[in-house]
Order: sequence, then structure tokens, then C-alpha cells
Amino acid sequence: MKKKNKPNPLLELEEKVYNYPTTYKEGFIASEEADLLKDFPNIDMDKYNDAMRGNTCMVRDGQIVIFHCDVLNALRCSAEKRNLKWWEWD
Repeated sequence: MKKKNKPNPLLELEEKVYNYPTTYKEGFIASEEADLLKDFPNIDMDKYNDAMRGNTCMVRDGQIVIFHCDVLNALRCSAEKRNLKWWEWD
């Protein structure tokens, strides 16, 4: 009998973030980030914003671009209701 694999919500989250159709391959502009967050209405936005504070980003064509890894870390922190760990800083 084949054993069914249980879904891994953290892996699914990573796939969702990295496969999101962003304007720039490096990451999200503000409107894309806001659109993605609509898929997570129950996240802890205080934890999300705390994790986003002080992250690195880049500017392309006058748009601030937030890297995928930073969005993913912030979503994980908000889902787990925790602060960003020191080793998660980029």
C-alpha cells in the first residue's frame, strides 16, 4: 500500500512566493506584494511588518523591488507568529 505524503504548508508557501508572476524576476513591487497578501487574510500583519523592517531591496525603473526571500521569510514569521531569527537576515 502506497503511503500518501502529507502536504507541507511551508513548501507550498515557498512555491507560491517564488512562482508568483512578478514584473521583475528579482521580486515584488508594492502592488504585487499587496495582491499576494490578499491570499493570506489571517496572517499576523504585525509579525509580517516586523520581519520586513530593515530588509534589503533594489530599485528598478523607479520601483522598489522586494526580494522573494524577504517576502517568504515575513510570511513564515507571520504564519508562525514569531519574530525573524538572526540567521534569517540576508
